[in-house]
Amino acid sequence: MINFKENEALNTLNHSCAHLMAQAVKHLYPQAKFWVGPVVEEGFYYDIDLGDEVIRDEDLAKIEKEMKKLAKDGKRITRHELTKEEALEMFKDDLYKVDLISRMDESEQVISCYTQGDFTDLCRGPHVENTKLLRNFKLIKHSGAYWKGDKNNKVLQRIYGVCLPTAEELEAHLNDLEEAKLRDHRRLGKELQMFMFSETVGSGLPMWLPNGFTTRRVLSDYIMDKELANGYQHVMTPSVVSTKLYKISGHLAHYKDDMFPIMETDGDDYVLRPMNCPEHMIMYKSTLHSYRDLPVRIAEIANDFRFEAGGALTGIERSRAFTQNDSHLFCRPDQIAQEIKAVTGMILDVYKDFGFEQYSFRLSLRDPQNTDKYFGNDELWERSESELRKVLNEMGVNYYEAEGEAAFYGPKIDVQVRSALGHDVTLSTIQLDYQLPERFELEYVDRDGQKARPVVIHRAILGSLDRFVAFLLEETKGVLPLWLSPTQVTVIPVAPEHHGDYAAEVVQELRQIGMRVELDDRNEKLGYRVREAQTRKIPVELVVGDQEVQGRGVTLRRYGQRAETKMSLEEVKELLQNEVKNRVR
Repeated sequence: MINFKENEALNTLNHSCAHLMAQAVKHLYPQAKFWVGPVVEEGFYYDIDLGDEVIRDEDLAKIEKEMKKLAKDGKRITRHELTKEEALEMFKDDLYKVDLISRMDESEQVISCYTQGDFTDLCRGPHVENTKLLRNFKLIKHSGAYWKGDKNNKVLQRIYGVCLPTAEELEAHLNDLEEAKLRDHRRLGKELQMFMFSETVGSGLPMWLPNGFTTRRVLSDYIMDKELANGYQHVMTPSVVSTKLYKISGHLAHYKDDMFPIMETDGDDYVLRPMNCPEHMIMYKSTLHSYRDLPVRIAEIANDFRFEAGGALTGIERSRAFTQNDSHLFCRPDQIAQEIKAVTGMILDVYKDFGFEQYSFRLSLRDPQNTDKYFGNDELWERSESELRKVLNEMGVNYYEAEGEAAFYGPKIDVQVRSALGHDVTLSTIQLDYQLPERFELEYVDRDGQKARPVVIHRAILGSLDRFVAFLLEETKGVLPLWLSPTQVTVIPVAPEHHGDYAAEVVQELRQIGMRVELDDRNEKLGYRVREAQTRKIPVELVVGDQEVQGRGVTLRRYGQRAETKMSLEEVKELLQNEVKNRVR
């Protein structure tokens, strides 16, 4: 998929097309006022105040028609520069532009706007020279958006669009968008009855249905077993904690805007936790540790809560309640490299199991021009960034550096996995932290009997289970491998009244070896039941009729395949057990 924001030429083209769309909207809705129209990864959008009017799906075609007329007219696009005072005078009747101009930095002595025909709008630019260059566009969708993203403000109309240099490129991109729709985890999750949302429960708060919870449980058991095999100890900590904890950790000062509101009770302040590292610090501190005890590896499948902005909520990919595959490794400074290498090995082992082959390592550093949003001193930051860089070099992996992507308490290694849609998705992270051990005054007794400070490595391999499931659904189009599927096998008797007893026996035998299996003995035609199993993306269908009953066998059919294989019941049991054990994809 194209990233329009990062491609300079496409950025200019789409920024210009946003103004073309605004001009068309102004022609059709003379009362329209405009907030902002930025270029985003997938094209552009414009936030518009239409008064009492509401954009509907059928209105997009009407706006497109006016845009084509304006593009064909071929007006020259010109830039004008104004002082702040001149700009305020020009847009004095537009509260949205006045707000933008008033909040501009004093260093911006020159303010620019762009004019095309009868339309002028505030903009930094750059733009293309002529509207004739804006002929290959498509308006994609519309939605509501709070002004400035604040739920207390008015809801504006947001229209999304995309523009490309040629008709062929536009068609190819629109085909990619259709493919993205087919892979959208929100659609797949609903179709496969994996999870649901309810405004009565609350925005951004997913509820996992039996199918989805089954897949989550399998994932949870999978990663916990790997962690146990690598010397981790699992714990459980509360989701509601006193704010005293986050005052010590620094989260209350640096992360409060992303947390749910504070709750007062029994003379104390409590909050839903956004992460669980501070609790693990308290756990470590509760026991005296020798240098021989380290590293201590604490892991948790933890429920966390963050108050994401309404406009940022995206199904289970980005929600307000989620579950992290989280761990904290307390180690000596001389153990940092070996622990990070071991974690990296686990990550790559997991990626092999899931068939992830396209990924890259990103060294996420703090922004040296904006150090206020991070805490800790420069010496500790320089030390931790240097340590991570050194380990990456020792491992010989290809990586790139990204300033401003660090956590507020330390730098990290992010593993960026390339999705089927061409996006880089952060699935796993390794963070090196000298800061929280200082803030919590963590200690261990060193070889000389002196108190020493441990280093903490924050580590998430599956990241959030919710986001990981979303990623898997989109990668597989909902066709999960046998070992992860909520229902692995459906047994279908040809004639339930004649073959039902044997079919029930097959179900029972498969359940005894741990398979998740169901019996479809409804009074429906065989073809209907087979098609429904395909619709539900069940990996294996076992059909039983007269021959299967007589020979104590089954006819096996895979999802998406027409080929059928007759097998004995014992052969099927062995086949399915091996596929689950080896996590065949």
